[in-house]
Amino acid sequence: MTMTHQERMARKKEVIDARIAKATEERGVLILLKGNGKGKSSSAFGTMARAVGHGQRAAVVQFSKGRLETGEYKLFKDHPQIDWYVMGHGFTWETQDRDRDTEAAEKAWAKAQEILQDDQYGIVVFDEMSYMFKYKYLALEPVLQALQARPTMQHVIITGRVMPDGLVEIADTISSIRDEGHAFRKGVKAQAGIEY
Repeated sequence: MTMTHQERMARKKEVIDARIAKATEERGVLILLKGNGKGKSSSAFGTMARAVGHGQRAAVVQFSKGRLETGEYKLFKDHPQIDWYVMGHGFTWETQDRDRDTEAAEKAWAKAQEILQDDQYGIVVFDEMSYMFKYKYLALEPVLQALQARPTMQHVIITGRVMPDGLVEIADTISSIRDEGHAFRKGVKAQAGIEY
């Protein structure tokens, strides 16, 4: 006997309702947005906007960006619930100065540490932080310790192509964004509102 659509959806609802009933823990989550596809930072800022819409205070530390004012920075920089810190000097292949990049990463991390100790922030975005580990501008262990010691209800989102194993091990939610095509490879230049 074939089930009707209504019967299939009623069974699905039972399964989902049981899962919802089991999820009783309330705490901040660590979200990693990784992969070589476009949209990691966009996803992070969309989630941040959702949290701010619910009255949460937010902080953003951008570890690599710094060369251009991005659209999200222009939109959110004066928002009374958001503290935004552009700490980088641009991408590493642009600066080509390891000492300068390391110094910028350390300054960004000092600001990030302050934020991770401040329970006024409900959501924090560390944009392009994973590159700091890939290029060895920051040590991972102090970051892991600070993330695990942060205020109980503070959510943290970290973006970047590749995440170190230590971050993956303590993360709650991990999303991988795949590149299946990009306009740049078709000769289309980066455009305001799309890439930055």
